[in-house]
Amino acid sequence: MSDSRNTPSTLEVALGSRSYPIHIGPGLLGDPQWLSPHLAGRQVMVVTNETVAPLYLARLRQGLGDDLEVRELVLPDGEATKALASVERIWDALLAAGFNRRCTLIALGGGVIGDMVGFAAACYQRGVAFVQVPTTLLAQVDSSVGGKTGVNHPRGKNMIGAFWQPRAVLVDTDTLATLPPRELSAGLAEVVKYGLIRDADFLAWLEAEMPALRGLDAAALTRAIERSCSLKAEIVAEDETEQGVRALLNLGHTFGHAIEAHQGYGNWLHGEAVGTGMLMAAELSARLGWLSDAEVARTRAIIAAAGLPLAAPASMGVEDFLAIMRLDKKNLDSRLRLILLRTLGEACIHDATPTETLTALLEAFPRR
Repeated sequence: MSDSRNTPSTLEVALGSRSYPIHIGPGLLGDPQWLSPHLAGRQVMVVTNETVAPLYLARLRQGLGDDLEVRELVLPDGEATKALASVERIWDALLAAGFNRRCTLIALGGGVIGDMVGFAAACYQRGVAFVQVPTTLLAQVDSSVGGKTGVNHPRGKNMIGAFWQPRAVLVDTDTLATLPPRELSAGLAEVVKYGLIRDADFLAWLEAEMPALRGLDAAALTRAIERSCSLKAEIVAEDETEQGVRALLNLGHTFGHAIEAHQGYGNWLHGEAVGTGMLMAAELSARLGWLSDAEVARTRAIIAAAGLPLAAPASMGVEDFLAIMRLDKKNLDSRLRLILLRTLGEACIHDATPTETLTALLEAFPRR
C-alpha cells in the first residue's frame, strides 16, 4: 500500500472481461486521464445530489473534456430519497435527453447516489455503463465497489436492486475534506468491519491510528481506503453475487438494517447502524462461546473510538428487531443467517443461532 499523498494508486476488481480499476488519490476529479478512458461513448449523464453538486460538480466537469454530450441531474440528499421514485427521475432524464445504449452514467456522491445510479444503469435499455465517483468515506471503502445496486423498500433496506458492476471507481481523497464528522464516523464503521472480518493486523493498525483518521490525516485515510478496497476487491472476485464468502461483508448489517428500517431511513446513518450492529454481532458471538470478553471489549472500544453509537434505539423491542431481521436477504429457507465472529479477524456465516440465545442478546443489549 502506498502512503504517498501525491501518487495515486490503482487496484483491480478481477472479474474477467468485466474487471475494472479502483483509482485512489488526491486531485483525480478534474484530471481527464482518470475518467475519460472509462466512458462508453459521447453521451454522459452525471447524477449527484444537492449537497455534493455545489462542491464537486464543476470540478468533475473539468475532467470530462469539451467533446462530450453531458447532462446533469441533481437529486435531493439523504437516505429517504433512495427509492424507486428517484430512479425514475434518472430514467426520465435519460429518455428526455435521447440517450442510447452507449451512454455512461456517472454517480457523484455517497452510497445513496451510487446505489441508485447503478440500479438505473442496470435497467436502462437493459444495461448501460456507469462509473462510481464516491465522495464519502463509506462509499469510497464499501458501497462503490462490488456492483451491488438498488433502493430501499419501506419493509426492508436494499430489497430492490441488481448486481451491476461499474466500469471504474474513482476515489478522490480530497473530497473527504468537506465530509461532516458524523459522516466520517459512519464511514469508519465499514473500515473497522474489514479488520474484524478478515485482517487482524489491519484492525490493530486502526486501533492505533483512529485519532489520525478522525483528524482527517491524509496518509492514514489513504492507507485505510486502499486496504479496505483491496479486501473488498478480493472478496468480490471470489464471490461476485454473494453465494458464499461475500456475505461476510455484511457483519453487523442484519442488526443495522433493522435499526435503519425501524427508525426511518436517514434518522440513523447506515454506518452508525452498522457500528451498533457489529457490537451486537460480537456480543452474540461471545454468547455462543467464540469471542472472549477481552475481544468483545476491544470491539466495543474501537467502535467507540470511531465515534459510533454503542446502544440500540430505545424504541426498539425484541420483536421489532426479529420481525425485520426475518426479511434479511441472506436468510435461506426461513432460517436466519447471521455474520458472526469466530475471533477478531475471522468472520463466519451462521444459520443455527438458538432463538433463545438471540432473544437474550436482544433483551440485554443497551438502549438509548
